[in-house]
Amino acid sequence: MARPDGRYELTAPGAGTYVMVAAADGHQPQAATVAVGDEPLAHDLVLLGAPGLSGVVSGADGLPVAAAVVIVTDARGEVLGSGRTGTDGEFTFGELPAGELTVAVNAAGHRPAAVPVTVGEGGSGRVEIALTAGARLQGAVRSGTDLRPLADARVTLVDAAGNVAATATTSADGAYAFADLDAGEYSVVASGYPPVATPLSVTGSGTDALDIELSHPAS
Repeated sequence: MARPDGRYELTAPGAGTYVMVAAADGHQPQAATVAVGDEPLAHDLVLLGAPGLSGVVSGADGLPVAAAVVIVTDARGEVLGSGRTGTDGEFTFGELPAGELTVAVNAAGHRPAAVPVTVGEGGSGRVEIALTAGARLQGAVRSGTDLRPLADARVTLVDAAGNVAATATTSADGAYAFADLDAGEYSVVASGYPPVATPLSVTGSGTDALDIELSHPAS
């Protein structure tokens, strides 16, 4: 172990070529090849600090977002670390590998975000992430002259380009909700079960056991 001043002393089994490895918490390990003879040898090692990443998550109003989930992944999508922001919106990850990383953030009431960041050798990176508020749409589907709630109705949200943005099925009270929407123009389409056709042949006294099942197609 190195002394408080960083100095060390090792006794080699004998003259020859050796590989010397130095490692310390919070630093990148280093290896060096040394040739040891009959005389004492002085060899200094420089350890670089392990790369880290810190940052802050804020909302569209510029205020910090607390308890946001922050996930760091590498170029292959493997998770290197995860955590939550503090009350000041800050987050910190230590000892990350240097290279191109992705920071993904998810927070209630906000649209998720992902930003690329480069962490260099021997230094820490910092990133500021601004989240946009996720719009919410909710309502109820009713039917009949008495406007009773309609359960299990399919509600489809279509954007201005005609693409299906989201689908939902109403609950027992006819309610539906969409969250984390981009601001913009939408159309809401509500429908019941699609029709079902069943071929049959009626002979003699007829048939009294034909059951029909209605359901929504799998999304």
